[in-house]
Amino acid sequence: MSVTDHKKDKEGGLYETVKVIVQALLLALIVRTFLFQPFNIPSGSMKDTLLIGDYLFVSKYSYGYSRFSFPFGLGPFSGRVLSSDPERGDVAVFKLPTNTSVDYIKRVIGLPGDTIQVTDGIVHINGEPVKRERIDDYIEQSPSGVVRRVPRFRETLPNGVSYDTLDLTTRGQLDNTREYKVPEGHYFMMGDNRDNSVDSRVLSRVGYVPIENFMGRAEVLFFSIKDETPAWQIWTWPWNVRWERIGRTL
Repeated sequence: MSVTDHKKDKEGGLYETVKVIVQALLLALIVRTFLFQPFNIPSGSMKDTLLIGDYLFVSKYSYGYSRFSFPFGLGPFSGRVLSSDPERGDVAVFKLPTNTSVDYIKRVIGLPGDTIQVTDGIVHINGEPVKRERIDDYIEQSPSGVVRRVPRFRETLPNGVSYDTLDLTTRGQLDNTREYKVPEGHYFMMGDNRDNSVDSRVLSRVGYVPIENFMGRAEVLFFSIKDETPAWQIWTWPWNVRWERIGRTL
């Protein structure tokens, strides 16, 4: 083999490597934009449905596509295409209306045209209280070993969707609210951890979420690791990974 032939083989090998990498990146971009996108949970606002350290897949096709479906919000159109309405009870990821560089995840409580109010911790939809029953306490332990019991309730929405909420007190700042009238094309979102969630009840921070801001519906947990433990620390997995949460659907 001549030097020239050897050089051509090296260049050909480099070209094939670059091509494979570019193809893999394009495939990942397509999957992330149109099918599924991974997210991790950085706060406790959705306890105990979602915990800090949970990693989940969000289906991007569930509600159709807007410019926020694309990286950096660079979609080449306004509004939504192939649109499908969020349903009451969905756990959804959306762009914060007051700062679209921030992703939020909450539960859909109010639909366009609904009137929402919280009284003594009980959600009312169009004047009717949402069914709520006390169940077993949620028990959490701090890193220092302090155990705390938090009252837990099973809520059932008018469409039959049930889920658990935490409510430490019925006299919290957001346990008694004004009436909210959800505008057309918008949704009212709430966290399941009712005393520790900045959501649509706070109009100046979140408020009503436009359909355009929805990125997708949370579907399944694919990984979960205890609070503050970086996922890349593989050597801690045997005792820090929450194995029982992996594969849980939402």
